[in-house]
Amino acid sequence: MKNIFLILFFIGTFPFLVSGNDSIPVVEERLKIQEGVASFYGKKFHMRKTANGEIYDMRELTAAHKYLPFGTMLKVTNLKNGLEVWVRINDRLPQSSKRIIDLSRGAAEQLDMIRDGVVKVRVEVEDEEIVMQLLEHFQDEKPEDLRLRLYENPIDVELEKPVIFTFPLKMEPMFILASAR
Repeated sequence: MKNIFLILFFIGTFPFLVSGNDSIPVVEERLKIQEGVASFYGKKFHMRKTANGEIYDMRELTAAHKYLPFGTMLKVTNLKNGLEVWVRINDRLPQSSKRIIDLSRGAAEQLDMIRDGVVKVRVEVEDEEIVMQLLEHFQDEKPEDLRLRLYENPIDVELEKPVIFTFPLKMEPMFILASAR
């Protein structure tokens, strides 16, 4: 029984021990600022004013967001099918909305989400300079659901051999436990 516990312990901790120097996230992870639910809007708002004052055209590649600055360009990826579209923020979502972004009908068509209506998406910016601009824009009042951080080059650290802890286990025979009831 003790050997089974040790085997399970090693299996559970092995990925952490061999992860090594995976400290540089892939580009997509570094530029991802949000993940959540998206929907789209179309005819009802077509040719009406948006929050930034321009006229909404449902065929354009635009979007509404709760607090990203107007003009911010975002890459939105439909996580169901992998399709991507670049949109420009020109409108606002209500603060109480559970969605992270509302896309124009044109953007929703490019993501093939018209039939679904609501899909899970990943939202990314173009480069790390945009991340820096957003950090400066929000300063100390960054919304909790935005993932804004800069990744630096990794620090080379010599890794020591991992210390494996073993716990003294006092195992009692099963028949004693059963008779104790």
